[in-house]
Amino acid sequence: MVRILGIDPGSQRTGIGVIDVAADGRCTFVHCEALKLLDAADFPSRLGLLCEGLERVLDEWQPQQVAIETVFMDKSATSALKLGHARGAALATVVRRKLGVSEYAPRVIKQSLVGRGAADKTQVQHMVRLLLNLADGTKLQADAADALAVALTHAHMSATVMRTGVAINQLRRRGT
Repeated sequence: MVRILGIDPGSQRTGIGVIDVAADGRCTFVHCEALKLLDAADFPSRLGLLCEGLERVLDEWQPQQVAIETVFMDKSATSALKLGHARGAALATVVRRKLGVSEYAPRVIKQSLVGRGAADKTQVQHMVRLLLNLADGTKLQADAADALAVALTHAHMSATVMRTGVAINQLRRRGT
């Protein structure tokens, strides 16, 4: 059994998703949440809340592998920069724990789960529920569902690497 932490970084909310992957590839839901960062007094304090929340998750759920979504270019350079800061804070927190990190572009995540790189959030959430055998009525906060999607993508990519021997960075390049 391998425990994977998926992270969907954000400057207002950061999605967290934890799954277990059995030797046969079966994925099981463990935990998900959205770290709410808007209660902080200023932007640096938001990053502090992100690090504290992620530390708590790492302590509580003890993942062996971590996957994170890469930054996508937004219309606003300011938004993209803030997202980059949040992603950097998350990466620093995880790396301090000596955990390896795999990174996936949003398009690769959508392709991995839905089969189309341009899938919408509703389709991704539907596949997350389906792949984790969650009841249809299960409410998933959007950022938390995205984090579970990141973790599932890592599980699928890792399984492909094991079966084929193709390096994971080659798989990522083909999907972008």
